Amino acid sequence: MMSQVRGGTRWKRFAVVMVPSVAATAAIGVGLAQGALAASFSVSGQSFKVTASALDGKDFLQYGSLAQGTDLKGNKTAHPVAVSAFGSATITNMCQSVVTPDVPIFGSVSLELRAGGKGTPVEAENLYLDVASLDANATFKNIDIGVAAGDKNNKPGIQPGTQANPFGFAQRAEEAHLTDVKQTAWATTAGTFKLSGLSMKLHKGVKECY
Repeated sequence: MMSQVRGGTRWKRFAVVMVPSVAATAAIGVGLAQGALAASFSVSGQSFKVTASALDGKDFLQYGSLAQGTDLKGNKTAHPVAVSAFGSATITNMCQSVVTPDVPIFGSVSLELRAGGKGTPVEAENLYLDVASLDANATFKNIDIGVAAGDKNNKPGIQPGTQANPFGFAQRAEEAHLTDVKQTAWATTAGTFKLSGLSMKLHKGVKECY
């Protein structure tokens, strides 16, 4: 079974996070210790933007969850997210940007990271993405829509330590191929994250990947 989805999605309510047109992309994030990791950390008060020309992943799973954290003033908050997981993935021409506002003297300061753009893609294992919004063209191979998030046949499975209902809605596929990806996310974790051709730059003012 092959399913192809084109277009964009914006989530304003948790009820529409898991529409079938939603797929996943990757963020540069931080490479953590090898293995399936628990995402029990508190997310920052800043989301980040990511673009990629292509993402190819195997063992795709997506389900709804909450990213717990604080805002920039330290107040506790939670963000509804679509957690998109891959057993393995490669990402081509990846850009991540995050803007820090109200920096003394400078005002806004932007951090820009790029990788996977010189013929060698970024590689990730056990990749989990807490996605808030996404635009992409997507093709899935052997997709199942409407499975329980905690079904024993789901790979790589719900990430340990996260607030996800194992009986809630999920979708899974053997393979996922995304192009022209634009994403806003709150967190990324991975068992391994290999960033080929990594470049990091700071910019005064607002400079984002899109």
